[in-house]
Amino acid sequence: MTLHLARLPIDLPALARAAGERGWTRGSRATFDEGRALHHLLGETFGPGVLQPFRLIVAPRARTGTLWAYTEANAATLLETAKMVALSEAAEAALPLSRLATKTLPDVAAPGRRLGFDIRLRPVVRLASDIETPADRNKGRRHGFKAGAEIDAFLATALRNPDRNAMGDTDRSRETVYAAWLADRLAGAAEIEDIRLASFRRRLAARGDGRGVEGPDAILHGTLTVREPDAFRDRLRRGVGRHKAFGFGMLLLRPPGRPVPRS
Repeated sequence: MTLHLARLPIDLPALARAAGERGWTRGSRATFDEGRALHHLLGETFGPGVLQPFRLIVAPRARTGTLWAYTEANAATLLETAKMVALSEAAEAALPLSRLATKTLPDVAAPGRRLGFDIRLRPVVRLASDIETPADRNKGRRHGFKAGAEIDAFLATALRNPDRNAMGDTDRSRETVYAAWLADRLAGAAEIEDIRLASFRRRLAARGDGRGVEGPDAILHGTLTVREPDAFRDRLRRGVGRHKAFGFGMLLLRPPGRPVPRS
């Protein structure tokens, strides 16, 4: 499998107009979700999942961003497919295909290879059992979250460890919880050497029925070591974690950091 890294500038106002044309912002808690809009437009233009996983990077207050994505198709193949597709004026403005570029990635998945990474995640877990919140207990209600609910991994840890002071411990900080969440999903493919939480916010994400679903939006930077080449290639191609179709889970590779001293 040959993997390509694709780059495409995105016009954000045009993307919002294209989302409005298709009714992707309707609903009682509707929100303009760039990830959802790109998921649909990229699928309509190049085929479902062809540019996936992807990551939209936007500078503060900018009206344009840059889409990065992994794909098995090169630019010529992608553009050939796009020629057959009828797009609205807003969609064409949002995706200026004349500026699409790809480059072939070298095979970096050698055992012991150290790589820097930058990844945007929605670190959520599905509950195997009900969790009661302190507020529910105080008000005599039965449950805070039922089994099967998808919630923030840090919130799940906090609710299972209700002592507030305990969550201030280094072993249970948000950064540590998210680092462990990522390490679990890279297990067998790569080992994390060092990691930091570069940014975090809670954000509404619009999904198929138009509702806004709140959840964590975290960016982690760090260095990893490849352990199993085939498994690592699979993580690169498929992405990491849930919501990969909406702009999460793409392992952007960077130069590795300095080795961490071993005590």
